[in-house]
Amino acid sequence: MAQFASSINQYSVRASMSWCAALIVMGTAALYLIPGCAASAERPISWLDALFTSTSAACVTGLTVRSTVNDFSLLGQGVILALIQLGGVGIMTVTTFVVLTFRQGGSIRQRKAIADSLGAGENGDVRQILRNVLVMTATIETLGFLSLAAYNHAHFERYAALGVWSTRFDATWHALFNSISAFCNAGFALHDQNLIPFADSFVVNATISLLIISGGLGFPVVNDLWHCRKRAPEDRWGSLQLHSKLMLIGTAVLLVGGFVAFLAIERNGAVADDPLLTQVCKAAFHSVTCRTAGFNTVDLADLNNATLFVSIVLMAIGGGPCSTAGGFKVSTAAILVARAWATFKGFSRVNLFRRTLPASSIDRAGATAMLFFVAAAVAFTLMLLFEQSGISHRDSGGTFVEILFEVVSALGTVGLSVNLTSQLTDPSRLVLVALMFLGRVGPITTFAALSHGGRSDTVEHPSEEPLVG
Repeated sequence: MAQFASSINQYSVRASMSWCAALIVMGTAALYLIPGCAASAERPISWLDALFTSTSAACVTGLTVRSTVNDFSLLGQGVILALIQLGGVGIMTVTTFVVLTFRQGGSIRQRKAIADSLGAGENGDVRQILRNVLVMTATIETLGFLSLAAYNHAHFERYAALGVWSTRFDATWHALFNSISAFCNAGFALHDQNLIPFADSFVVNATISLLIISGGLGFPVVNDLWHCRKRAPEDRWGSLQLHSKLMLIGTAVLLVGGFVAFLAIERNGAVADDPLLTQVCKAAFHSVTCRTAGFNTVDLADLNNATLFVSIVLMAIGGGPCSTAGGFKVSTAAILVARAWATFKGFSRVNLFRRTLPASSIDRAGATAMLFFVAAAVAFTLMLLFEQSGISHRDSGGTFVEILFEVVSALGTVGLSVNLTSQLTDPSRLVLVALMFLGRVGPITTFAALSHGGRSDTVEHPSEEPLVG
């Protein structure tokens, strides 16, 4: 135990993992041990259901094995919302803010760790950065809450007739819950059909989408955009950091690509009977929510396999670093694409926007993507064994695609499901728990936490180039 405690002090990533694990344990204990968290004593929350729900909330995923609105009381929903908020903003961010504020500053190692996690420079004021993060989070979530609350109360009777809520308090609670869940890219909703009843509402679709994008871009990008607002319009793009440019371009490409793909594939399929405006809303919302948000305005089981595959790709890529989103990150994908394009063109360096990408960044991008897909492949194989042992491909139906979708959704901390999660066996649920935890702390962080510290190579052997391609 002493050796493990010493290793936590030595490696900040291990401390980050420990805090995240501690939040999951506390959430599990609260949901399982506090009788008032269950909506009914006749439907108690088992320890595995509590663990799964706590992990999904703390890792801002959104996969559920129990109905959030029917199986959890108001107290239980409050615990879930608290886990979402703490998991979204980041365990390390919140706890370090408390340390720096109430204990007259932390160690240099602690300050450096939190500064790196928020994309701050070496001379950045960590306390000011944390304050900005929390203020930004509160501001965006409050604006989202006010927009959703105003809409919910203006259309109270309509959704009360649909059974979405029964009292004005419920409408307000829905607005608060969905605003925090959306900004944190969690995907939890207080209705068993998620946001399907709001599929034709432009206000709800636009508000939730903006919250998701704001949380998924990452704090460094939002701060960079905020600092550039005072510059002349023609100078704003050039003054942005390279990371911000990669994130903005990558996000735009993925959003537009997902929208076009969904509309092209499903216009005569899942949304064929909807008016054109509703089709556009559903296509745009699905493209946004696949970026690790987990909300849905269409039943995913009704979608074409081609749409599900596009969704899997979007879920794997996810959002931005230092954000509430998961996946192996947009910037990682952008770096790999740039590296491949430079190689095809015959260049040894990768130059973007008058900047040269360091070789170390390219190496980390490749390692991150590789670890993501290795983890997904291992988990996918295990779940196929757990769910289809002794079943031939001929008799498996569409479970192959459904399990693949579930695995990527969990590892990317997305939360979308083709109505499979609640039907899984206990071993498969435990696999998803591990995937959600891994997806939240990050494959690279996990690898670094479980490995030795940085080492210098003292021996250089003769070079030999293998054949590639």
